[in-house]
Amino acid sequence: MSVVLGYDESPGATRALRIAIEVASAFEERLVLVFGAAAPGPTGEEYRAHQEAIRQAGRTGLEHAVAAAEGAGVDTTVEVIDLKPADALIEAASRHAARVIVVGSWGESPMRGALLGSTPHKLLHLSTVPVLCVPTEE
Repeated sequence: MSVVLGYDESPGATRALRIAIEVASAFEERLVLVFGAAAPGPTGEEYRAHQEAIRQAGRTGLEHAVAAAEGAGVDTTVEVIDLKPADALIEAASRHAARVIVVGSWGESPMRGALLGSTPHKLLHLSTVPVLCVPTEE
């Protein structure tokens, strides 16, 4: 089993990282760090350039998360997946037999998340794996 974390360097993801490390450590499981890297637009050279830029940003952002987890003695796997964040997390959770998916919130109201389709909101409705949504700190 594993613990899957959606990580994008946002304030919510930074706090979720700390919680995910605690959960992975408590259960002695691998932490799978996921960055959903779906670029907007369907095709063309501009799309490919944008997609590669998003992937590189994800890889760079995940380096901090890997260092934090390894500093706490938690084994990690990094995945930059060419899907929207919620879809990427669900796909990774399935492949890695996740015990839980951990995500941070931006402190949005539930109505805003429902209307705009926040990643935590989508996961709560689509995931068959339990979802731990970590609020941002005040």
